[in-house]
Amino acid sequence: MDLKDHIRSVPDFPKPGILFRDISTLLRHAEAWQAAMEGLASLIQPYGPDLLAGIESRGFLISAPLALKLGCGFLMLRKAGKLPGWTVGYDYALEYGTDRVEVQADAVVPGQRVVIVDDLLATGGTMNAGIALLRHVGATVPAAAALIELSFLKGRSRLDVPFESLVAYED
Repeated sequence: MDLKDHIRSVPDFPKPGILFRDISTLLRHAEAWQAAMEGLASLIQPYGPDLLAGIESRGFLISAPLALKLGCGFLMLRKAGKLPGWTVGYDYALEYGTDRVEVQADAVVPGQRVVIVDDLLATGGTMNAGIALLRHVGATVPAAAALIELSFLKGRSRLDVPFESLVAYED
Protein backbone atom coordinates (compact mmCIF):
# COMPACT_ATOMS: atom_id res chain seq x y z
CA MET A 1 0.00 0.00 0.00
CA ASP A 2 1.31 3.45 -0.90
CA LEU A 3 0.69 5.55 2.21
CA LYS A 4 1.12 8.75 0.20
CA ASP A 5 -2.23 7.93 -1.42
CA HIS A 6 -3.79 8.50 2.03
CA ILE A 7 -1.95 11.68 3.03
CA ARG A 8 -3.63 14.86 1.85
CA SER A 9 -1.55 17.84 0.73
CA VAL A 10 -3.10 21.18 1.73
CA PRO A 11 -1.55 24.24 0.05
CA ASP A 12 -1.09 27.51 1.92
CA PHE A 13 -1.78 26.05 5.38
CA PRO A 14 -1.23 27.26 8.04
CA LYS A 15 0.13 30.22 6.08
CA PRO A 16 0.84 31.10 2.44
CA GLY A 17 3.68 29.15 0.87
CA ILE A 18 3.41 26.11 3.17
CA LEU A 19 2.29 22.76 1.74
CA PHE A 20 0.83 20.96 4.76
CA ARG A 21 0.94 17.15 4.82
CA ASP A 22 -2.34 16.18 6.51
CA ILE A 23 -2.45 12.74 8.17
CA SER A 24 -6.13 13.01 9.17
CA THR A 25 -7.08 11.35 5.87
CA LEU A 26 -4.76 8.43 6.67
CA LEU A 27 -6.17 8.10 10.19
CA ARG A 28 -9.72 7.82 8.77
CA HIS A 29 -8.69 4.89 6.57
CA ALA A 30 -8.40 1.85 8.85
CA GLU A 31 -6.27 -0.24 6.47
CA ALA A 32 -3.84 2.61 5.78
CA TRP A 33 -3.53 3.42 9.48
CA GLN A 34 -2.92 -0.24 10.29
CA ALA A 35 -0.28 -0.44 7.54
CA ALA A 36 1.41 2.67 8.93
CA MET A 37 1.46 1.23 12.46
CA GLU A 38 2.81 -2.10 11.25
CA GLY A 39 5.49 -0.39 9.16
CA LEU A 40 6.62 1.90 11.96
CA ALA A 41 6.56 -0.97 14.47
CA SER A 42 8.90 -2.99 12.26
CA LEU A 43 11.29 -0.02 12.01
CA ILE A 44 11.26 0.83 15.73
CA GLN A 45 11.15 -2.64 17.33
CA PRO A 46 14.86 -3.40 16.67
CA TYR A 47 15.81 -0.43 18.91
CA GLY A 48 14.23 -2.21 21.91
CA PRO A 49 12.27 0.69 23.39
CA ASP A 50 10.90 0.61 26.92
CA LEU A 51 8.87 3.73 26.12
CA LEU A 52 7.80 5.79 23.13
CA ALA A 53 7.78 9.55 23.59
CA GLY A 54 5.19 11.32 21.46
CA ILE A 55 5.61 14.97 20.51
CA GLU A 56 2.53 17.19 20.91
CA SER A 57 0.07 16.79 19.41
CA ARG A 58 -0.10 14.76 16.21
CA GLY A 59 2.83 12.71 17.47
CA PHE A 60 0.50 11.39 20.17
CA LEU A 61 -1.79 9.96 17.48
CA ILE A 62 1.09 7.95 16.08
CA SER A 63 3.07 7.00 19.17
CA ALA A 64 0.30 5.94 21.58
CA PRO A 65 -1.16 3.15 19.39
CA LEU A 66 2.35 2.24 18.28
CA ALA A 67 3.42 1.78 21.92
CA LEU A 68 0.50 -0.61 22.42
CA LYS A 69 1.50 -2.54 19.31
CA LEU A 70 5.11 -2.79 20.54
CA GLY A 71 4.11 -3.66 24.12
CA CYS A 72 5.87 -0.69 25.66
CA GLY A 73 4.86 2.44 27.55
CA PHE A 74 4.04 5.87 26.19
CA LEU A 75 4.89 9.34 27.47
CA MET A 76 4.02 12.81 26.25
CA LEU A 77 6.35 15.66 25.35
CA ARG A 78 4.24 18.81 25.51
CA LYS A 79 4.43 22.56 25.24
CA ALA A 80 5.06 24.53 28.42
CA GLY A 81 2.32 24.43 31.05
CA LYS A 82 0.29 21.58 29.55
CA LEU A 83 1.33 18.68 31.82
CA PRO A 84 0.12 18.25 35.42
CA GLY A 85 2.55 17.75 38.29
CA TRP A 86 6.25 18.41 38.34
CA THR A 87 7.79 18.89 34.93
CA VAL A 88 11.23 19.29 33.42
CA GLY A 89 11.59 21.52 30.39
CA TYR A 90 13.99 22.33 27.60
CA ASP A 91 14.09 25.65 25.77
CA TYR A 92 15.17 25.69 22.13
CA ALA A 93 15.59 28.18 19.32
CA LEU A 94 13.17 28.57 16.45
CA GLU A 95 13.76 30.50 13.25
CA TYR A 96 12.16 33.52 14.98
CA GLY A 97 12.18 33.23 18.77
CA THR A 98 12.19 30.28 21.15
CA ASP A 99 9.92 27.47 22.29
CA ARG A 100 9.86 25.01 25.17
CA VAL A 101 9.07 21.33 25.43
CA GLU A 102 8.34 19.61 28.77
CA VAL A 103 8.00 16.12 30.22
CA GLN A 104 6.71 15.02 33.60
CA ALA A 105 9.65 14.76 35.99
CA ASP A 106 8.89 11.12 36.88
CA ALA A 107 8.09 9.89 33.35
CA VAL A 108 11.44 8.15 32.78
CA VAL A 109 13.45 5.85 35.01
CA PRO A 110 17.12 6.64 34.36
CA GLY A 111 18.52 4.29 31.72
CA GLN A 112 15.18 3.47 30.10
CA ARG A 113 15.32 3.23 26.31
CA VAL A 114 13.00 5.87 24.84
CA VAL A 115 12.36 6.25 21.11
CA ILE A 116 10.96 9.67 20.24
CA VAL A 117 8.11 9.71 17.69
CA ASP A 118 6.27 12.40 15.75
CA ASP A 119 3.97 12.45 12.76
CA LEU A 120 6.42 14.47 10.64
CA LEU A 121 10.07 15.51 10.63
CA ALA A 122 10.71 18.88 8.98
CA THR A 123 13.73 20.92 10.11
CA GLY A 124 14.35 18.69 13.14
CA GLY A 125 14.34 21.42 15.78
CA THR A 126 11.53 20.08 17.94
CA MET A 127 12.68 16.48 17.67
CA ASN A 128 16.24 17.48 18.54
CA ALA A 129 14.93 19.38 21.58
CA GLY A 130 12.91 16.34 22.61
CA ILE A 131 15.99 14.13 22.42
CA ALA A 132 17.96 16.60 24.57
CA LEU A 133 15.12 16.77 27.12
CA LEU A 134 14.81 12.99 27.34
CA ARG A 135 18.54 12.65 27.90
CA HIS A 136 18.37 15.35 30.57
CA VAL A 137 15.87 13.26 32.56
CA GLY A 138 18.04 10.15 32.25
CA ALA A 139 16.70 8.36 29.17
CA THR A 140 18.79 6.53 26.65
CA VAL A 141 17.51 7.60 23.23
CA PRO A 142 18.46 4.91 20.69
CA ALA A 143 16.45 6.33 17.77
CA ALA A 144 13.82 8.76 16.52
CA ALA A 145 11.00 8.10 14.08
CA ALA A 146 8.21 9.79 12.18
CA LEU A 147 5.54 8.70 9.77
CA ILE A 148 6.59 11.42 7.28
CA GLU A 149 9.94 13.03 6.52
CA LEU A 150 10.27 16.23 4.53
CA SER A 151 13.73 15.17 3.39
CA PHE A 152 14.41 18.38 1.44
CA LEU A 153 14.53 20.25 4.78
CA LYS A 154 17.35 17.96 5.99
CA GLY A 155 15.99 17.62 9.53
CA ARG A 156 17.63 14.27 10.11
CA SER A 157 21.03 15.96 9.83
CA ARG A 158 20.24 17.81 13.11
CA LEU A 159 19.69 14.54 14.98
CA ASP A 160 22.51 12.54 16.56
CA VAL A 161 20.51 9.30 16.67
CA PRO A 162 19.33 7.01 13.86
CA PHE A 163 16.12 8.27 12.26
CA GLU A 164 13.39 6.13 10.68
CA SER A 165 10.39 7.14 8.56
CA LEU A 166 7.87 5.41 6.30
CA VAL A 167 7.15 8.21 3.83
CA ALA A 168 9.52 10.83 2.42
CA TYR A 169 8.70 13.92 0.39
CA GLU A 170 11.58 15.31 -1.65
CA ASP A 171 9.94 18.71 -2.23
